Amino acid sequence: MVRVKSRYLVVNYLYPTTASSTKDSLPGALQFHQPTPDDFHVGRLSRAIQDGVAELFGDYGMGMAATSLKINYHSTATSTSIIRCPQAHYEMIWAALTFMTKLPLPKPNDVPVVVKVVRVSGTIKKAEEEVIRRAKEIILRARLADGNADKAMMKDVLRSVEMSKTMDVDDAVEEEEDEEDESESD
Repeated sequence: MVRVKSRYLVVNYLYPTTASSTKDSLPGALQFHQPTPDDFHVGRLSRAIQDGVAELFGDYGMGMAATSLKINYHSTATSTSIIRCPQAHYEMIWAALTFMTKLPLPKPNDVPVVVKVVRVSGTIKKAEEEVIRRAKEIILRARLADGNADKAMMKDVLRSVEMSKTMDVDDAVEEEEDEEDESESD
């Protein structure tokens, strides 16, 4: 039996705005990492990806990419999504996301957006860990930029981010050792 292999794309939505009121009220680190409008839900994101693939790659692209396209996680608060797509054709989904310049919202709301694929992962677990790590980094940058940060809390957040980086390396080493042990026993 053949197993269907998937890739998970961790996607961030950045909002380049030129409004002076936004720049005055938000720290610099949060100017691009604004919450996504509530009207932008999973259905609209999925439709936007399918339209982008169809525009770039035609019917062939739609047939190949839409077979297992699924939005596993979508947060309007953190402007982050995790998208599952076929392993062989994840580049098509990535291209469609890269060429998205506006959110697919009802006509009066025309929000410019930069869609950035920040990680491609083979497992949902690693994709979720990346989302958590990036959220912690954004919080840290925002607090440091604001200048009103509690130093003990900042050290704790920084330490947890550093620990997550070393845990990823440790996990990879353990997996490699396990594979070597299994191959030696055969």
